[in-house]
This record gives sequence, C-alpha cells and structure tokens, in this order.
Amino acid sequence: MRGFRMSRVLALSSWVSYGHVGLSAAGPALQALGHTVTQLPTIVLSNHPGWPHVSGRQVPVEQLDAMVGALDDNGWLDGHDAFFTGYLPSPDHVDLAVRIIDRLRASGGRPRITVDPVLGDDPKGLYLPEPAAIALRDRLVPLADTLTPNRFELGWLTGLPADTGPQAIDAARGLARAYGSQVIVTSPPSPFGRTGALAVTARTAQRWTLPLGQGVPHGVGDVFAGLIASGLPVAEALGHLSALIAASLGAPHLRIAETAAGWTGAAPATPDPIQEF
Repeated sequence: MRGFRMSRVLALSSWVSYGHVGLSAAGPALQALGHTVTQLPTIVLSNHPGWPHVSGRQVPVEQLDAMVGALDDNGWLDGHDAFFTGYLPSPDHVDLAVRIIDRLRASGGRPRITVDPVLGDDPKGLYLPEPAAIALRDRLVPLADTLTPNRFELGWLTGLPADTGPQAIDAARGLARAYGSQVIVTSPPSPFGRTGALAVTARTAQRWTLPLGQGVPHGVGDVFAGLIASGLPVAEALGHLSALIAASLGAPHLRIAETAAGWTGAAPATPDPIQEF
C-alpha cells in the first residue's frame, strides 16, 4: 500500500450473511488491505433486499449500546484511528453514532470520522425513513471529517440542484464550508458512459472520471466509503475499487476475496486536471 500506515477502523452499518454490501463489503475489503475492522451491525439481513427472498431485522440500539460498552470495558474501543458510519435505519441509530463519536473523542483521541450518508439514490429517491434522514442531516453530518454522498444524497442534504458538474461542486462546497469537512461525491455528473468521484473542500475541487461498467454488483459504494475511512487518498481508493469492479462485472456479488491478489495491488486512478474554484 505504498507505505501507508494500516488503520484500526470502527464501523457502524448494515450487515448481510451472504454477499457483499454494508459491513459485509467494507469489512472484507479493508481486511484484505491489512486494516483492522471492528464491526457494529445496525441491521442484520440474510442478503441484499434486492434479491427475491430476504430475512432479518434491525439490531436494537440498546443492544448496540451494550456492545459498545463491552468493547470499551475490554479495552478495545480506544485506539481506533477512524469511525465510519453507513446505513442507519432510525433516528435512534443516528443518535447512537453521535454518542460513539463523543465517547471516542472523550478518551482524548481524534479519530477520523467518515459519514456515508446512506439516504437514497436515483431513480428511487429517498429510501431511508424521513425522520432518520433528517436526524442524519442535522445531527451526524456536522460531525464528519469526510462525507461520501452520491449525487442524489448531495442534493437532498443541501436542498440544492446537483445535476451538472458546477452545480455539484457548488452544493458540495456549501457542505465543506459549513462543517470544515471534505465532501467526496460518488457517481457525480459525468460525461456519457463515464462515472467517478468528485472531491471538494472549501477551496478546491478534484475530479476523477472512469468508464461506467455494466453489471456492477451491489456494494461498490460501501467499499469506497470504507477505503476512504481507512485514510486512503481518493486516487488510491478509486484505483482499488476500479480493479475490483472490473474483476466482478457480471458476477452476482463483488468478488472481494477471489480477486484480492489483483485489486489490492492496483495503481491509483489518474485524476482529471486539477481545478480550483
């Protein structure tokens, strides 16, 4: 990993027993790169709900609170380099994430906080219950060092259009300036047949465009957010992700373990010319 220091990542998101989405995508990908991952599941499912049959349920917040307490009592909570949140199905799960951040910071550490605001996508729109989405926007987003929304989520969080490149930059810049964070927009407006990422701070914007593949399995966004949470630069995270996608096209699930020898050694993605706005 080009001399990059391995991280201890605490992750709060969904978990499936079969396939790779949520923690079941981000966790194995981070572990394949040598990181240590402590996983807290907000919902446990048999598989991604897009398949014909699915079973599972939300994990009660009181149970997750007890799990966090046990980790702390065993001496395993302090020392995490990063905290990453994904799917948070209720306002109470959002509040749990806020409490975890407060707890980590109260111990004197300053872990990187990465929030993947899993709210919805085009064309379905918002698929998180609106009270949970509002809680995430108002209580958790302001605490993030890095946000990784898709184009729809960026527009919903800001109330601004994000249908063109300049609009997406303006909306992301508003978040970055409001909270002092970096905003990395996944699948931003791109030329036809392309996709990629847009990284925006209060002063700069950088874009990467990549070929848009067909038959990409679920879980790509979860892997990307996890890689960013580990501290990887965007170019390196996209390099790994692009190689993983290429090795998984047409498969029912991401081939994280089967193709790890290839995608873990991928070169960084080449950025578009640097833009400053």
